[in-house]
Amino acid sequence: MHPGHSCGPGRARILKGMTTAKRALIVIDVQQEYFHGPLEIQYPPRQESLTRILEVIATAQAHGLPIAYAKHTTPAGSPVFAEGSEGWQLHPRIAEVVGDAKVFTKQFGSVYAGTDVATWLRDQEVDTVTLTGFMTHNCDLASSVESEGLGFTAEVLSDASGATHLVNDTGHVPAQELHTTLMTLLNANFAAVATVGQWTSAVASQTPLAKDNLVASALAGRQKFGSAA
Repeated sequence: MHPGHSCGPGRARILKGMTTAKRALIVIDVQQEYFHGPLEIQYPPRQESLTRILEVIATAQAHGLPIAYAKHTTPAGSPVFAEGSEGWQLHPRIAEVVGDAKVFTKQFGSVYAGTDVATWLRDQEVDTVTLTGFMTHNCDLASSVESEGLGFTAEVLSDASGATHLVNDTGHVPAQELHTTLMTLLNANFAAVATVGQWTSAVASQTPLAKDNLVASALAGRQKFGSAA
Protein backbone atom coordinates (compact mmCIF):
# COMPACT_ATOMS: atom_id res chain seq x y z
CA MET A 1 0.00 0.00 0.00
CA HIS A 2 1.03 3.59 -0.57
CA PRO A 3 -1.10 5.80 1.70
CA GLY A 4 0.51 8.94 0.36
CA HIS A 5 -0.96 8.24 -3.04
CA SER A 6 -4.59 8.58 -2.01
CA CYS A 7 -6.69 10.10 -4.76
CA GLY A 8 -10.11 11.37 -3.76
CA PRO A 9 -13.00 11.85 -6.19
CA GLY A 10 -12.16 15.48 -6.91
CA ARG A 11 -8.44 15.04 -7.38
CA ALA A 12 -6.75 15.20 -10.78
CA ARG A 13 -5.90 11.86 -12.36
CA ILE A 14 -2.33 13.01 -13.02
CA LEU A 15 -0.11 13.75 -10.04
CA LYS A 16 1.33 17.17 -10.75
CA GLY A 17 4.70 18.10 -9.36
CA MET A 18 5.87 14.55 -8.84
CA THR A 19 8.99 13.00 -10.31
CA THR A 20 8.86 12.09 -13.98
CA ALA A 21 7.83 8.59 -15.03
CA LYS A 22 10.06 6.50 -17.31
CA ARG A 23 7.49 4.40 -19.10
CA ALA A 24 7.38 1.36 -21.33
CA LEU A 25 4.28 -0.03 -23.03
CA ILE A 26 3.40 -3.72 -23.00
CA VAL A 27 0.62 -4.72 -25.41
CA ILE A 28 -0.76 -7.93 -23.98
CA ASP A 29 -2.12 -10.71 -26.17
CA VAL A 30 -4.11 -8.72 -28.73
CA GLN A 31 -4.56 -11.95 -30.65
CA GLN A 32 -7.29 -13.30 -32.90
CA GLU A 33 -8.46 -15.64 -30.13
CA TYR A 34 -10.11 -12.66 -28.44
CA PHE A 35 -12.02 -11.64 -31.57
CA HIS A 36 -13.13 -15.00 -32.97
CA GLY A 37 -13.70 -17.91 -30.64
CA PRO A 38 -14.65 -18.88 -27.09
CA LEU A 39 -12.64 -16.03 -25.53
CA GLU A 40 -14.29 -13.17 -27.42
CA ILE A 41 -14.00 -9.98 -25.39
CA GLN A 42 -17.44 -8.74 -24.30
CA TYR A 43 -16.71 -5.49 -22.44
CA PRO A 44 -15.64 -2.94 -23.39
CA PRO A 45 -16.74 -3.90 -26.93
CA ARG A 46 -13.68 -5.52 -28.51
CA GLN A 47 -13.57 -3.32 -31.60
CA GLU A 48 -13.70 -0.21 -29.42
CA SER A 49 -10.91 -1.60 -27.24
CA LEU A 50 -8.87 -2.38 -30.35
CA THR A 51 -9.23 1.21 -31.56
CA ARG A 52 -8.08 2.52 -28.18
CA ILE A 53 -5.14 0.09 -28.11
CA LEU A 54 -4.01 1.34 -31.51
CA GLU A 55 -4.21 4.92 -30.20
CA VAL A 56 -2.03 3.93 -27.25
CA ILE A 57 0.55 2.34 -29.55
CA ALA A 58 0.64 5.43 -31.76
CA THR A 59 1.18 7.67 -28.73
CA ALA A 60 3.95 5.44 -27.40
CA GLN A 61 5.66 5.43 -30.80
CA ALA A 62 5.39 9.21 -31.10
CA HIS A 63 7.02 9.68 -27.70
CA GLY A 64 9.72 7.07 -28.24
CA LEU A 65 8.56 4.74 -25.47
CA PRO A 66 9.89 1.18 -25.47
CA ILE A 67 7.14 -1.15 -26.68
CA ALA A 68 6.78 -4.92 -26.33
CA TYR A 69 4.04 -7.19 -27.67
CA ALA A 70 3.05 -10.37 -25.82
CA LYS A 71 1.61 -13.44 -27.54
CA HIS A 72 0.10 -16.08 -25.30
CA THR A 73 1.24 -19.46 -26.57
CA THR A 74 0.18 -23.05 -25.96
CA PRO A 75 1.34 -26.29 -27.67
CA ALA A 76 0.01 -27.29 -31.06
CA GLY A 77 -3.38 -28.96 -30.75
CA SER A 78 -4.44 -26.94 -27.73
CA PRO A 79 -8.02 -25.60 -27.82
CA VAL A 80 -6.90 -21.95 -27.67
CA PHE A 81 -3.67 -20.07 -28.48
CA ALA A 82 -2.10 -23.10 -30.16
CA GLU A 83 1.20 -21.95 -31.62
CA GLY A 84 0.88 -21.25 -35.33
CA SER A 85 -2.93 -21.36 -35.33
CA GLU A 86 -5.19 -18.58 -36.58
CA GLY A 87 -6.27 -17.71 -33.04
CA TRP A 88 -2.63 -17.41 -31.94
CA GLN A 89 -1.84 -14.69 -34.48
CA LEU A 90 -1.81 -11.04 -33.51
CA HIS A 91 -4.85 -9.14 -34.75
CA PRO A 92 -3.97 -7.91 -38.27
CA ARG A 93 -4.29 -4.24 -37.28
CA ILE A 94 -1.81 -4.81 -34.46
CA ALA A 95 0.55 -6.81 -36.68
CA GLU A 96 0.64 -3.86 -39.09
CA VAL A 97 2.14 -1.51 -36.49
CA VAL A 98 4.59 -3.79 -34.64
CA GLY A 99 7.57 -2.82 -36.79
CA ASP A 100 10.85 -3.75 -35.09
CA ALA A 101 9.45 -3.65 -31.54
CA LYS A 102 10.03 -6.50 -29.12
CA VAL A 103 7.65 -9.45 -29.57
CA PHE A 104 7.70 -12.25 -27.01
CA THR A 105 5.71 -15.36 -26.19
CA LYS A 106 4.42 -16.32 -22.78
CA GLN A 107 2.81 -19.40 -21.28
CA PHE A 108 1.43 -17.91 -18.05
CA GLY A 109 -0.89 -15.07 -17.13
CA SER A 110 1.81 -12.61 -16.12
CA VAL A 111 3.97 -11.06 -18.83
CA TYR A 112 6.96 -11.60 -16.53
CA ALA A 113 6.62 -15.30 -15.76
CA GLY A 114 9.06 -17.34 -17.82
CA THR A 115 10.08 -14.36 -19.99
CA ASP A 116 12.91 -11.82 -20.13
CA VAL A 117 10.56 -8.84 -19.86
CA ALA A 118 11.69 -7.70 -16.40
CA THR A 119 15.33 -7.72 -17.55
CA TRP A 120 14.39 -5.87 -20.74
CA LEU A 121 12.63 -3.17 -18.71
CA ARG A 122 15.52 -2.75 -16.30
CA ASP A 123 18.03 -2.55 -19.14
CA GLN A 124 16.13 0.52 -20.36
CA GLU A 125 15.84 1.97 -16.84
CA VAL A 126 12.05 1.81 -16.97
CA ASP A 127 10.18 2.34 -13.71
CA THR A 128 6.58 2.47 -14.97
CA VAL A 129 4.90 -0.22 -17.07
CA THR A 130 1.74 0.61 -19.00
CA LEU A 131 -0.38 -2.50 -19.60
CA THR A 132 -2.93 -2.58 -22.40
CA GLY A 133 -4.65 -5.53 -24.01
CA PHE A 134 -6.38 -8.68 -22.82
CA MET A 135 -7.77 -9.96 -20.55
CA THR A 136 -8.69 -7.77 -17.61
CA HIS A 137 -9.34 -10.77 -15.37
CA ASN A 138 -6.30 -12.82 -16.30
CA CYS A 139 -3.13 -11.41 -17.86
CA ASP A 140 -3.75 -7.75 -16.98
CA LEU A 141 -4.48 -8.69 -13.37
CA ALA A 142 -1.56 -11.11 -13.04
CA SER A 143 0.90 -8.69 -14.65
CA SER A 144 -0.21 -5.82 -12.41
CA VAL A 145 0.23 -7.90 -9.27
CA GLU A 146 3.67 -9.19 -10.27
CA SER A 147 4.81 -5.68 -11.25
CA GLU A 148 4.58 -4.65 -7.60
CA GLY A 149 6.87 -7.44 -6.45
CA LEU A 150 9.39 -6.66 -9.18
CA GLY A 151 9.53 -2.98 -8.27
CA PHE A 152 7.69 -1.54 -11.29
CA THR A 153 4.79 0.89 -11.10
CA ALA A 154 1.94 -0.54 -13.16
CA GLU A 155 -0.65 1.36 -15.16
CA VAL A 156 -3.76 -0.25 -16.67
CA LEU A 157 -5.90 1.46 -19.31
CA SER A 158 -9.56 0.82 -18.59
CA ASP A 159 -10.84 1.48 -22.11
CA ALA A 160 -7.96 -0.31 -23.85
CA SER A 161 -8.44 -3.69 -22.20
CA GLY A 162 -11.39 -6.04 -21.83
CA ALA A 163 -13.15 -8.93 -20.15
CA THR A 164 -15.41 -11.88 -20.97
CA HIS A 165 -18.51 -13.04 -19.14
CA LEU A 166 -17.73 -15.74 -16.56
CA VAL A 167 -19.86 -18.60 -15.27
CA ASN A 168 -18.58 -21.51 -13.19
CA ASP A 169 -19.50 -23.57 -10.15
CA THR A 170 -18.73 -20.67 -7.83
CA GLY A 171 -21.00 -18.14 -9.49
CA HIS A 172 -21.52 -15.92 -12.50
CA VAL A 173 -20.58 -12.38 -13.44
CA PRO A 174 -21.20 -10.37 -16.63
CA ALA A 175 -18.20 -8.86 -18.36
CA GLN A 176 -19.02 -5.23 -17.58
CA GLU A 177 -19.37 -5.91 -13.87
CA LEU A 178 -16.22 -8.02 -13.85
CA HIS A 179 -14.20 -5.39 -15.71
CA THR A 180 -15.41 -2.51 -13.53
CA THR A 181 -14.83 -4.43 -10.32
CA LEU A 182 -11.28 -5.36 -11.28
CA MET A 183 -10.44 -1.81 -12.36
CA THR A 184 -11.58 -0.67 -8.90
CA LEU A 185 -9.53 -3.40 -7.23
CA LEU A 186 -6.39 -2.63 -9.22
CA ASN A 187 -6.62 1.12 -8.60
CA ALA A 188 -6.86 0.46 -4.86
CA ASN A 189 -3.34 -0.94 -4.74
CA PHE A 190 -1.72 -2.73 -7.67
CA ALA A 191 -1.98 -0.27 -10.58
CA ALA A 192 -2.94 3.24 -11.53
CA VAL A 193 -6.06 2.87 -13.66
CA ALA A 194 -6.84 5.52 -16.26
CA THR A 195 -8.51 6.06 -19.60
CA VAL A 196 -6.47 6.38 -22.76
CA GLY A 197 -7.08 10.13 -22.76
CA GLN A 198 -5.81 10.53 -19.20
CA TRP A 199 -2.78 8.37 -19.93
CA THR A 200 -1.98 10.32 -23.11
CA SER A 201 -1.84 13.55 -21.10
CA ALA A 202 0.42 11.91 -18.53
CA VAL A 203 2.78 10.66 -21.24
CA ALA A 204 3.02 14.15 -22.74
CA SER A 205 3.99 15.62 -19.35
CA GLN A 206 6.02 12.55 -18.27
CA THR A 207 4.12 12.54 -14.98
CA PRO A 208 2.84 9.57 -12.97
CA LEU A 209 -0.84 8.73 -12.94
CA ALA A 210 -2.63 8.95 -9.60
CA LYS A 211 -4.03 5.90 -7.90
CA ASP A 212 -5.83 5.33 -4.64
CA ASN A 213 -4.66 3.06 -1.83
CA LEU A 214 -6.24 0.15 -0.03
CA VAL A 215 -6.94 1.99 3.24
CA ALA A 216 -8.54 5.02 1.57
CA SER A 217 -10.59 2.79 -0.74
CA ALA A 218 -11.80 0.66 2.17
CA LEU A 219 -12.77 3.70 4.25
CA ALA A 220 -14.61 5.24 1.29
CA GLY A 221 -16.34 1.88 0.77
CA ARG A 222 -17.47 1.74 4.38
CA GLN A 223 -18.78 5.29 4.14
CA LYS A 224 -20.76 4.43 1.00
CA PHE A 225 -22.08 0.98 1.92
CA GLY A 226 -21.94 0.95 5.70
CA SER A 227 -20.19 -1.37 8.12
CA ALA A 228 -21.04 -5.02 8.74
CA ALA A 229 -22.17 -5.98 12.22
